Amino acid sequence: MSEPPARFKRIAYKALNSRQKEHFNFQKVSAVLADYGFATLRLSDDWQGADFIANHVSGEYFLKVQLKGRFTVDKKYEKKDIWICFNDRETDIWYLVPHDTALSWALSNLNIGTTKSWIGPRRYSWPTLSRRILSWLSDYALIDDTTRTAQQAVIRLCTRRD
Repeated sequence: MSEPPARFKRIAYKALNSRQKEHFNFQKVSAVLADYGFATLRLSDDWQGADFIANHVSGEYFLKVQLKGRFTVDKKYEKKDIWICFNDRETDIWYLVPHDTALSWALSNLNIGTTKSWIGPRRYSWPTLSRRILSWLSDYALIDDTTRTAQQAVIRLCTRRD
């Protein structure tokens, strides 16, 4: 076995294949969730719709989490007590959202129910997040209170310009 180089080079996320991106994202979000008292356990296959389990040190929370590359709702996760976790690449903020709460909000506020994506395969995702979505998601951002206050101030300023 050879020794690693004295200097490691950061990888380019875009250069990874889909499986490598999934591993990368799991490692990244696990580090973030550790700051909130969660230990994560990666599942080898989607168990009850989950990619991983997040267990809180208090023993009060045991979350089934579906890891996504972007904000996504899908009929197949409905009523399965699944949490959707994704990273907003523009801000590098991770979000952890109860799927059914997100689905209900999206159907009521974003009119996705009449789209081809929802009528056909019954899934919908957002490659970029609008100010409206960011505002709603702010309570689910995995950020500290100082960053949350700054984020909310930016959203308020941007919303006033509209």
